Amino acid sequence: MTPQRIMLVDNEEGLCRMMEAVLRDQDYQVKSFTRPVQAVAEFSAGDYDLIISDIKMPEMDGLEVLQHVRNRDPEVPVIMITAYATVEMSIQALRRGAYDMLTKPFEPDELVYRVKNALQHHELLEENRELREELSGHFRFENIIGASPVIRALLEKVAKVAVRDTSVLITGESGTGKELVAQAIHHNSARRDNRFVALNCGAMPENILESELFGYRKGAFTGAMENRKGLLEAANGGTLFLDEIGNLPLNMQKTMLRFLQEQEFRRLGDTTSTKVDVRIISATNSDLTAEVAQGTFREDLFYRLNVINIHLPPLRERQEDIPLLVAHFIRQQNAKFGTEFKGLTPEGMQALRSYTWPGNIRQLCNVIEAAMTISSGNYIGLPEVAQLIETGRAGQATDHTDYSSALGQFETDYLTRLLRKYGGNVEEAAAEAGMNMATIYRKLKRYGIDKKQIEP
Repeated sequence: MTPQRIMLVDNEEGLCRMMEAVLRDQDYQVKSFTRPVQAVAEFSAGDYDLIISDIKMPEMDGLEVLQHVRNRDPEVPVIMITAYATVEMSIQALRRGAYDMLTKPFEPDELVYRVKNALQHHELLEENRELREELSGHFRFENIIGASPVIRALLEKVAKVAVRDTSVLITGESGTGKELVAQAIHHNSARRDNRFVALNCGAMPENILESELFGYRKGAFTGAMENRKGLLEAANGGTLFLDEIGNLPLNMQKTMLRFLQEQEFRRLGDTTSTKVDVRIISATNSDLTAEVAQGTFREDLFYRLNVINIHLPPLRERQEDIPLLVAHFIRQQNAKFGTEFKGLTPEGMQALRSYTWPGNIRQLCNVIEAAMTISSGNYIGLPEVAQLIETGRAGQATDHTDYSSALGQFETDYLTRLLRKYGGNVEEAAAEAGMNMATIYRKLKRYGIDKKQIEP
């Protein structure tokens, strides 16, 4: 495997040599520069996987280095180092595209884990981009976000199903993206140039649902003042997506079964049949097999709809996709409201990845939108996330203290006990806490905890 390449830019030769030695011990390929002008002159897109640059330097400061790097390679992650981490400077660096800020002095372990985090995040984004490029020639999956094995397998199955003009039943919990998959099937089928029509079978009363689906003739019922086509006719040549198919009334199930068998139906009040060419894709978050056993759903219709089954996993079973989904939702909201959010803090992201997401992707989207609304910075942190989902820590607060103070006291006590248990070994403490070492180091610095003074 080719070593990952890192450029170091710092006018302090001693610090530069120390960082170079530490990173080379981790099998990284490192090239260091003590003159930022030389570093910028030699930098080309694709030469490096990560840039680490000090901010305060003669000739050219780190923000100028960052700007030159971003102009030539917008994707490469950049970590900025500073001994003067003011809020204004941090905001300025992050707005210009820095991935992370590292404050002097720092320990070698913290440097290594910041570097690993930046490279892993970049690799994940690259992997997703390459996957999308690979799929772009075959599918239209603009809104299906993910690079996890389960999503890869799902997209492969969707690709095969799309070209076969047969009925598909999509199953999965509410909020997992069943309609997005139905749209992907349609847009990658021979029907892509015709309409994709969606109907939620659980969103309207039975009499309205029947007229909406099949249409009606003038005079079929009070208020039917003219002939009206239903959604089946509107989808002629294309695809009709029936969401919450388990809520289809029994009398309409019989009519739908006849349509699937004959590709024809009658409008309400009509005496002649209308023939159309429509592919049916249905979806449900309920157990249709159990409903068949209970007699609330026709067995023959179930088998007609379930020729091909596609099951969508809940978000809790594909948590490695959460950072990609979050980045997607943040980009959407930034574009919609003209904001410049960069992402989540490590603590905020850890909280999202630890949550079970009963509302799945839809709930995650709503949480990100709400967090961006209440956040005052460019990054969403744990305080914002904790107001919207159960993080497992908010309950530590008492009636007589504010949330930030209670959280700080809890984390101080927790980290002290953990480090005492492991004799100050941050790596072992991080493993038990389910946190990365960089996060542990940030918290130690924030709360003024000296791991060397903690007695076992």
